[in-house]
Amino acid sequence: MNRRAFVTGLGAVLVAPLATGAQQTGKVWHVGVLAPGSATPGTPQAIVVEAFRQGMRDLGYIQDRNITFDTRWDEGRPERHEKFARDLVRLRVDVIVAGTTPSIIAAKNATTTIPIVMAATGGDPVALRLVASISRPGGNVTGLTLQTYELPGKRLEFLKEIVPGIVRAAIFWHPGRSQASTIPAYEVAARALGVQLQRIEVKSPEDFDGAFDSAVRSRSQAVIMVQSAVYATHRAEIAEIALKKHVPTMSGETGYAEQGGLMNYGPNIPDSWRRAAGYVDKILKGANAGDLPIEQPTKFELVINMKTAKALGLTIPQSALLRADHVIE
Repeated sequence: MNRRAFVTGLGAVLVAPLATGAQQTGKVWHVGVLAPGSATPGTPQAIVVEAFRQGMRDLGYIQDRNITFDTRWDEGRPERHEKFARDLVRLRVDVIVAGTTPSIIAAKNATTTIPIVMAATGGDPVALRLVASISRPGGNVTGLTLQTYELPGKRLEFLKEIVPGIVRAAIFWHPGRSQASTIPAYEVAARALGVQLQRIEVKSPEDFDGAFDSAVRSRSQAVIMVQSAVYATHRAEIAEIALKKHVPTMSGETGYAEQGGLMNYGPNIPDSWRRAAGYVDKILKGANAGDLPIEQPTKFELVINMKTAKALGLTIPQSALLRADHVIE
C-alpha cells in the first residue's frame, strides 16, 4: 500500500467515529411524546409528530439503535395527558416532548426533574407559569412557543385589509389556561384597530355550527380562531361551515387555507416540531433544559385561498397578495 492510500485509510478510521459524536456511546435514549389527535397517517397531528422524528433522524438518531419513542396520542381528549404524563414518568424516559399546552401542563405537573421540551405551544409560557422567562426558563421546561405579542395584531390587520369596513369580529377559543392567556392580546390589538371583539367559546366539533350561527347573529363580519388542537384536527370541517355561513375566517393553523379556509397566518407548525428535535439533542448531550432559551417564531406564513375569497364575494387587494407566501387559486 502506498503512503497516500495508507493516510487516506487512516483518516477514514479516525474521522468516522467523530462524525457521529455522542451517538456511539451504546446508550439507547428513551423519549416520551405527548401528542394531540391520533396516529392516523396524513392527519395534522401525525404530520407534526413525523416532522419531529425526521428532525431527530437528521441529527443522527435511529429508531431502536440509539433512540426509542413512546408516543401517547390523546385521540381528541386533552384530559388524557395527565395519565399519559404520569405513565412516562414511571417509565423513566429521558425527555418528554409535549405538543400542546394541556400536555405541557400535564408533564409539568407530573415531574420536576425529567426535561420537558415544548414543541408548539400556542400559549404564553411565562403567563402560564411554565417557565420563569423566555431567555432563561429555569426548572425543567424549555422549547418553542408559537406566539409573539405582535401576532394577534397582524392577524387582525390582515382581516381589516381583506374584509372591507370590518368593525366587529368574533374570536373562537377553546376554554383552558392556554387560550385564556392569549385572548387579552387579541383584545388589546382589536381596540387599537377599532374592531369590537366577541368571544365565542368552542369546546368541541359539535359546537362549530352553533358558534358560526352566534357570530352571524351578532353581526360579526369575520371569525378568528385561536390555535387549538381541536381546530387543527377539524380544519376542513370548519372551512366548510364558514363558507356555508358566508363568514370570512382567519386561522393560525398551518394548512387551513389549503383545506378551504379563507386564510391562515402564523408560524409553520410542523417546522416548529422539527426544530424541537434540536432541543432534545442538546439535552441528551448534557444541556440543562432550564438554561436553554425559549425560541419564539421569527418567520410567519400568510396563505390565502382565492377560490374561497371569490365564493365569499371578496376582492383580495394586490398589497395582500404580494405579501402572501402562498396563494391558492
